[in-house]
Amino acid sequence: MVKLIAVIADWEKGSEYLVEASKAVCEKLGVELEIRKEDWDFLIQYGEKDEFGGVDIPQLFIQTASGEVRHVMTRTPLTSDGKPDIEAAKRKIIEVLEGLKS
Repeated sequence: MVKLIAVIADWEKGSEYLVEASKAVCEKLGVELEIRKEDWDFLIQYGEKDEFGGVDIPQLFIQTASGEVRHVMTRTPLTSDGKPDIEAAKRKIIEVLEGLKS
């Protein structure tokens, strides 16, 4: 079974936007969403790292039916005005999920 895994933090405002986009896609497509709060070990193992090897939060992943974990995005994309672009985030998630089918 495929599922989305969101690694978030209550103190990080961007987490709510990532969760909002993820929940919307999961409800639409019937995909499970697992939320992990400040799971640094998971981020270190699977997450996108900066040039110093550090990890950022929030990050979103897909776990495939075979158990493989793939990174989807770090933070929610921004509009040209610098505001969170929930629709762009949803499109990216759907694009990655559809890519699993091919």
